[in-house]
Amino acid sequence: MAEQTSGTPVPLSITVHQRSRVLEISFSSGEHFHIPFELMRVYSPSAEVTGHGPGQEVLQTGKREVTVNGIEPMGNYAIRPIFSDGHDSGLFTWSYLYKLGREQQTLWANYLQRLQEAGADRDTPMVRRGATVSKKKSH
Repeated sequence: MAEQTSGTPVPLSITVHQRSRVLEISFSSGEHFHIPFELMRVYSPSAEVTGHGPGQEVLQTGKREVTVNGIEPMGNYAIRPIFSDGHDSGLFTWSYLYKLGREQQTLWANYLQRLQEAGADRDTPMVRRGATVSKKKSH
């Protein structure tokens, strides 16, 4: 893994832990993080999650049990995780992975707050845009 010119530490090792559902990553700065797959998935830098501009973010729900089925290296600057829910369009640069590791607690708190504001939780099924939710009438 090549050194970046931005000053951001680069990964020395990346390990996918399926059982605990975390990405273990060690950086050239000496820092070492365990980033949950769920956190990676709900903060994916893809347009599907971030939208195409401010205010277009899509709150991700139902991702507690998501796993990473594979990781593709993208040159010497990023990885592309392939998540078990089919999501595979996020390019996680070294600087973005470093941010996820360093800011994990704040990002979790922000995510949980957004879920609460939306009346959802980590297990609420994801509803696609344009889809309607129908409730069955009880007899």
